[in-house]
Amino acid sequence: MGWTRRRVLARGAVTAAAVGTSTVFATEALALPVVDMEMVLLASQVDPPKADTGLTPGASSHVIEVERALNAKGLLTSGAVDGHYGTSTISAYAAWQRSLGYTGIDANGIPGPTSLTSLGSGRFTLTRTVSTGSRTDTYGGQRVNTRTRSMLAAADAMLSWSLVLSQGSYTSANPSSAGTHDGGGVVDISVTSMTTTQRWETVRALRTVGFAAWLRNPSQGSWPYHIHAVAVSDPDLASAARNQIHDYYFGKNGLANHAPDDTPTAYRSTFTWWEKHLRT
Repeated sequence: MGWTRRRVLARGAVTAAAVGTSTVFATEALALPVVDMEMVLLASQVDPPKADTGLTPGASSHVIEVERALNAKGLLTSGAVDGHYGTSTISAYAAWQRSLGYTGIDANGIPGPTSLTSLGSGRFTLTRTVSTGSRTDTYGGQRVNTRTRSMLAAADAMLSWSLVLSQGSYTSANPSSAGTHDGGGVVDISVTSMTTTQRWETVRALRTVGFAAWLRNPSQGSWPYHIHAVAVSDPDLASAARNQIHDYYFGKNGLANHAPDDTPTAYRSTFTWWEKHLRT
């Protein structure tokens, strides 16, 4: 019995084999790469302020798949497909978000789960997604998103005193904040009722659950003593807050002078973020 066979090799290609008068279809889908959103978010905070194109350990293989997809959309040059989530990739991803109809903080160049899933259609699958949840939750009367609220509650539970927020997220009401609170994931915590030891223990608790947190003092700027905390890998972070994550990652203070972190060694913790903390 004569037969013919035609094979098409491509992502999700279908091979048709005709035997006699019957045709059998078999799917030969090549496995798509897996992109870890947590790693992509990490690189999107750590890479852009770098003076070079050094790669963030553990993230570059995931970033490069995102960059390849952006290149295929005509949004990123082939020369910038390098695994470094720098300013070119930020701009390209923001253009992708705008093409989906997003504006404002939703088009900040940092992946959200919906835009990243859409970008990966037919190119990669997504794992370990990160979402802010609602942007209208509150903690202690201050506006935060759901992810930040959960992080604050976890840190609060580690302490025998309560966290009192003096400023929440999604606000530009305080000019001295330099835009860090314009997006999500950022809060200021009042420390006026705390002892010095309690202040540092609060910093440690916040860092343990995934905040970049520092105790601020009046000598650093026009502000009273308070704790400034930035939720690592929050997709809604304003660019100024993302730059503070970069500083924290490299052991700096998150201020304009980029000085070394002045937190006593006993109150520091390993760099982490909320989702990673939940797995430990």
